[in-house]
Amino acid sequence: MRMLCVDDEPLMLKMLESAVREASPDADITGFRYQEDLLEEAKKGGCDVAFLDIHMRGMNGVELAKELKKVNPKMNIIFVTGFSEYTGDAMKLHASGYIMKPVTAEDVKRELEDLRFPLEPKSNALLRVQCFGNFDVFLPNGEHVRFERSKAKEIFAYLVHRHGSSCTIKEIAAALFEDEPYDKKQQNYMQQLTYSLMKSLKAVGAEAAVVKDFNALAVNPDVLDCDYYRFKELDAGAVNAYQNEYMSQYYWADFLYDI
Repeated sequence: MRMLCVDDEPLMLKMLESAVREASPDADITGFRYQEDLLEEAKKGGCDVAFLDIHMRGMNGVELAKELKKVNPKMNIIFVTGFSEYTGDAMKLHASGYIMKPVTAEDVKRELEDLRFPLEPKSNALLRVQCFGNFDVFLPNGEHVRFERSKAKEIFAYLVHRHGSSCTIKEIAAALFEDEPYDKKQQNYMQQLTYSLMKSLKAVGAEAAVVKDFNALAVNPDVLDCDYYRFKELDAGAVNAYQNEYMSQYYWADFLYDI
């Protein structure tokens, strides 16, 4: 779990970091005095939980939280402050929690045990896959996986959607391109997209996430930490995270709940 903390008062930041480390000693925790530095780090390396002091010079914690939600709408935000007048604004952002100073490890632990978006990653996962909202793919450390071609990413999304079922290249083409003929030109294009997909996965050490067979592809669900799959397993965190949006950018994506 990756946690970022910010407070523009050095002593308060030190106390916050100490409480977070005591409550979650195995987490990757980094503290910042400047809001812009935390925001940049969240964009670059991802963040699961952000502890934000509200009353800061310049960009306050609520304003910072709005920017962080643009980076990742499901980021857990926990506000930390000695003031109470911002509580209403904080709750409008669907914050995960609210801690009054002085912060204690017990306060932090209580909030981490009741996160708005609980985090229970599979220990052996090569990729973290987000299906709720827009489809996206991350490394276990939160780093965003870049695909050279958007259609190659869409192929991966379709394979994730099929949950390990083997899909022929023709079937995938029919889903992505609907009524277009599966002629020689499209077959060649699908080969290019498949090559691009495997190249992107190989670049991040996740080539094993896709199983290739003769003229067919499938994902290996065992190496994916996927919110959709955890939902189907009745994982409480995934069920609570589902907000009636599933792979929103793809017209073919219908939410399938077959338990």
